[in-house]
Amino acid sequence: MPNDLPSSVVADVQFVGRSGGAVKALSGFKKGHHTVPDAANATTNAFLGKISGDELAQQAEALFQRVRSGLAYKRRDISLALQSPGAVLSAKDFTVEILYELEEADPARYTATTVLRGLRNAELARTEEFSTIFSRMFSEIRFELKKGARVEAVIDVIENLEGEAGLEVTYPSDCRECTIGVAGVAAQVRCTGSALEIVFPQPGSPGELLEKFGEIRAAFGISRELGGMLG
Repeated sequence: MPNDLPSSVVADVQFVGRSGGAVKALSGFKKGHHTVPDAANATTNAFLGKISGDELAQQAEALFQRVRSGLAYKRRDISLALQSPGAVLSAKDFTVEILYELEEADPARYTATTVLRGLRNAELARTEEFSTIFSRMFSEIRFELKKGARVEAVIDVIENLEGEAGLEVTYPSDCRECTIGVAGVAAQVRCTGSALEIVFPQPGSPGELLEKFGEIRAAFGISRELGGMLG
């Protein structure tokens, strides 16, 4: 893996994107026969899996065809497994998972989460073909940390910098996580201890998100402790 992906401290890099809509707008929802869920639980998500099968299949098949043709993969290079409410596209250079779930705060709506993981070649993410396939699909990069990081320690380091490099931090009273802002960068970094999640205001391709990540990594580099979190 090229140096711009911090493999020395990161166990996995994931690109996350989300879409969704109203449950009653799904093709499998029958008005007069089905009722809109009023809670998100195992039973109602199983119901979502039944009525969202067509949408999931169409979304996954369209992605399969874009990847297959866009990257000139042969049959042995790529496969697609459907098991509603999820789908897994396995390619020789990466894996994409799609999952449909009800929104906990508003179970009348669902979220379709797409996760690209296991990318073996960062340069592939920067190619025109890859950017076209995944255009405007992802809005978050998630770094799974090999050793983890104490949230309290991250907070202390940033507070001790007293605004240097334009870093600021907010956190709840129990310090279960913290959110880091970088001056001049339209993104936020959420540290949960086991992972760093960089959330961008606008979706993009993996290559575009990696370019924006470089600005955040540069700001973290002012502190040895923070710099070590990103390789």
